[in-house]
Amino acid sequence: MAELETYSQLQAELQSKMESLAPGQQRIARVLLTDPEGTAFRSIAETAKIAEVNQSSLVRFATMLGLKGYPALVRLCREHLADQANLIRRFDRVQQRPGSIQSLFAGVLDHETDNLTRTYARIDEADWNLAVKSLTDAPWVYVMGLRKCAPVAQLLSYLLRLVRPGVEQIAPAAGMFVDQLRDLDPDGVFVAIAIRRYTADTVRALNYAKNRGLKTIALTDDSASPLARLADTTFYIETEGVTILRSMTVFISIAQTLATAVTIQNGARSRQELLIDEQLLEDFNVYSEM
Repeated sequence: MAELETYSQLQAELQSKMESLAPGQQRIARVLLTDPEGTAFRSIAETAKIAEVNQSSLVRFATMLGLKGYPALVRLCREHLADQANLIRRFDRVQQRPGSIQSLFAGVLDHETDNLTRTYARIDEADWNLAVKSLTDAPWVYVMGLRKCAPVAQLLSYLLRLVRPGVEQIAPAAGMFVDQLRDLDPDGVFVAIAIRRYTADTVRALNYAKNRGLKTIALTDDSASPLARLADTTFYIETEGVTILRSMTVFISIAQTLATAVTIQNGARSRQELLIDEQLLEDFNVYSEM
């Protein structure tokens, strides 16, 4: 095996091997995937303790990947950290600010700006164009996100449905989940949305869609996500925040941007769909007059 030269190569290698790794090796892989920044500055003893393995297991793990021991893993993580630092300056954490409401607002704004910048900076243009083309051209688009990700799935489904036909939100409601999966069009696209802790139904549905031959897109939080191992195209969304629950702001932004890109790609077709929608809204008096 040729020696891995970048963290991105390490990430791809770990994702492809994850399911075949022994439990201890999986714990090492998750540490490397979820916390490369921390690993960049940890000793082999510290990383071994976090992964609950012996130091010798870390050395063997690196060797298995074609690397020259634990220092080579650290080097890849440090290069990744340097790349990320070039994307955006780290903001001061809100805990370091005075405890006023203005400080909370400022902290949230800082984090959300950071999350947006880091997410969009990481998107590969070729992956984005491929996803937009798939969402535009496929006869059917299926979108699934549960629990905290359900509003994102609903928004993306709603926006796509405005500009193209054949969009369905998959949800295990009223006992129809299996029926919805049974009717998946193999020529369609399946979009799965999930963050840690990943809902089992979303993972199983994405796996089923992939095996059925659909193109698959994942919106998820990091490269250790089971969605990332299954999807053809994955976009990693930053969810760090200062609020009680993890931030979903960037998910909403990505959903809106994807729908806008599909609208532009669709051209006249999208315009016609919007005209039909506006006429129906008027005919059924959906909105009250001011």
